[in-house]
Amino acid sequence: MEKNSKENLHSNKEKGTLTTRQGHPVRDNQNTKTVGNRGPATLENYEFIEKISHFDRERIPERVVHARGAGAHGYFEAYGSAGDEPISKYTRAKLFQEKGKRTPVFVRFSTVIHGGTSPETLRDPRGFAVKFYTEDGNWDLVGNNLKVFFIRDAIKFPDVIHALKPDPVTNIQDSERIFDFMSQTPEAMHMLTFLFSPWGIPANYRQMQGSGVNTYKWVNEDGEAVLVKYHFEPVQGIRNLTQEQADEIQKKNFNHATQDLYEAIEQGNYPEWELYVQVMSDDDHPELDFDPLDDTKIWPKDQFPWIPVGKMVLDRNPEDYFNEVEQAAFGTGVLVDGMDFSDDKMLQGRTFSYSDTQRYRVGANYLQLPINRPKKNVATNQRGGQMSYHVDNDENQNPHVNYEPSLMNNLEEANPSSKPHTPHVSGEVKKEAIDRQNPYKQAGETYRKFKDWERDELIKNLVANLKPCRKEIQEKMIEHFSQCDEEYGRRVKEGLEKDTMGGADMDSTHGGPIGATQTEDGVEQAKEESIPSDPY
Repeated sequence: MEKNSKENLHSNKEKGTLTTRQGHPVRDNQNTKTVGNRGPATLENYEFIEKISHFDRERIPERVVHARGAGAHGYFEAYGSAGDEPISKYTRAKLFQEKGKRTPVFVRFSTVIHGGTSPETLRDPRGFAVKFYTEDGNWDLVGNNLKVFFIRDAIKFPDVIHALKPDPVTNIQDSERIFDFMSQTPEAMHMLTFLFSPWGIPANYRQMQGSGVNTYKWVNEDGEAVLVKYHFEPVQGIRNLTQEQADEIQKKNFNHATQDLYEAIEQGNYPEWELYVQVMSDDDHPELDFDPLDDTKIWPKDQFPWIPVGKMVLDRNPEDYFNEVEQAAFGTGVLVDGMDFSDDKMLQGRTFSYSDTQRYRVGANYLQLPINRPKKNVATNQRGGQMSYHVDNDENQNPHVNYEPSLMNNLEEANPSSKPHTPHVSGEVKKEAIDRQNPYKQAGETYRKFKDWERDELIKNLVANLKPCRKEIQEKMIEHFSQCDEEYGRRVKEGLEKDTMGGADMDSTHGGPIGATQTEDGVEQAKEESIPSDPY
């Protein structure tokens, strides 16, 4: 950050008068009203009561996942094409059609499992959520940095998050709980392979990939659809950390990624990502050995090339963290014309869950907040709810009519501008897993693609976190890794046997947070090395 930039931040503004929320000038902000200068406080301390009661409510419920976050404003600039082809071949979404067209965006980066003030050095997937303020309303693309997820069906989402969250009794994240769940969930092997490698701790947010993870659809003017996946690639390059590097950074700064993003933008080093898509015809693709709607899988680049469609630049920091970053609300169901949902089971479940979470967390009128409000006119018949502060009326709308249809000058349905996408669906309604699960192949391919040092780091991290787990969990995980790749499983097994034969007391280390080692030693160290102090 430039020298004295903080001091000069408000140098050109006149000092205003401090007021209450009612606009009343505050003449004494240092003392409550009391009987005498040290007597009991009086009930009519309106200024104090307003101030302290608002302070009591400064925090809205923390996100269950993605609580720790940072964000910035910027723009998306379209290339007007999909590689060498007109993008209109695939989608009629307006923000992509014109070369050089810029759409405002807000991006929120986050960790997934840990709390709102947790260290940004922890091993955890990173959220990558983009809100596009398009001329047709908002489009939210909500994903992560690792391109895949632990599970493929949203009914398991509460379970995987509960396993990754702290123990409900001890309130300590426990690797044994994590691997207990994962050992019974073979589809998680691909995500675990990424998570316990250096890819599980990105160096910062600027040098991190982003992905939509789920499969969506693009729809053209004729109502024809293709399957599509989204990938953001950082122009700054990709950088990751080993566990030891992350531990050292955490000793010095547990906000390092937020600070890095903020200071880069303040200094004019605007981070940039190129947006690529992969496109696939909208059918079952029986020639593939996996289901293309399975979010634990990656579409191979050689079969489905990455097609550049635009770039995203972040060039403005938030003016207020709470209003813009904390209250930013994203949802996978927020699509614009030219986009649609696929039958991806995780996407279908997320589409309800994400927006429902925002209504609970921020309130029924969360879309009236400036950070979430579309940059176009909004006109609805929805009324009331907590913290409603304006009516979503059209200027010519009859304010007495909040229903449709009506003959009294109310809102009317829009005329269809393009042919709708009408996919044909048939089949038995039942609870059943997909056919082509193939949980191990891509995890093994990912393991073999890693550089030697990445494989070494992966094995070391897995061994350290499996070490305190009970024997049957270790054996089940070794079995899974061996089916991914023989060397993969063998190295984990040898690592665990080496630790045991080396004299390590399996009971001396409790399961702890992902990445943590010798957690029991840390407890004892605090007891033994702490310095006694006299009471005061």
